[in-house]
This record gives sequence, C-alpha cells and structure tokens, in this order.
Amino acid sequence: QLQFVESGGGLAQPGGTLRLSCAASGINLENYAIGWFRAAPGKDFEAVGCMSSGGAWTNYAEFAKGRFTISKDDTEGTAYLRMDSLKVEDTAVYYCAAESIPYDGTECGRWSRYFKSWGQGTQVTVSS
Repeated sequence: QLQFVESGGGLAQPGGTLRLSCAASGINLENYAIGWFRAAPGKDFEAVGCMSSGGAWTNYAEFAKGRFTISKDDTEGTAYLRMDSLKVEDTAVYYCAAESIPYDGTECGRWSRYFKSWGQGTQVTVSS
C-alpha cells in the first residue's frame, strides 16, 4: 500500500476555490487510478469522483460535476482535486485513494472497495 499525505484543505468562502493535494513520495502514479471521497457530519461517506490510471475515464458525483476536477502528476506521485464554486454543503473531510485497478469510468462509488491506499483526510470548511 502507498502512503499518501494530503494537504490543501482549510477554510474557504462560498464561491471560492481550493485545490487538494495527495502526495506519495517516490511513487510514479502512472498505473494508478485515483479516487476522491468525502465524509461530512451526519452524512454518508460518499464518492466525489474517480479517474482512470491513464486519465481517459472520469466519473464525478452529481454535486461535483462542472465544479470539481481530478488530475494527477504521475512522475511527482501527486493527485489533485480542484474544487471551484464551493458551497457550504461541500464542508467535509476529503480523502484521496489510489489503486492499480482497471477503473472504467463507471460510478465511482462502486469502486471505493477496491482502493487500498488512502490519504489521512483533509478538512474543508466552506463558510462566510
């Protein structure tokens, strides 16, 4: 399993932007699919979105479509989640995950069980 360190969370205003990072030192992510998930108080753990290892396939939850973007820098061993137009309801702890799996662009939540390497989570708070 990979060891990820997440960063980039914090306080943002509604309508603002944050970019979360998920770094695995010394690892090339070329063969790894990426998933981002979140946990909010009183809500179920949910998928934000997934991306295939080559980047050709992505799937985002409805709340994330058009606002959130997953990317990765394989050689740097870092995955990103850019979040634009943030809303108060985006407040949650965000987790990255990676695994060498043949993610095919289908519903990201169905693939969460296959991700074995997870970040420690980073808190995102959206408030005015």
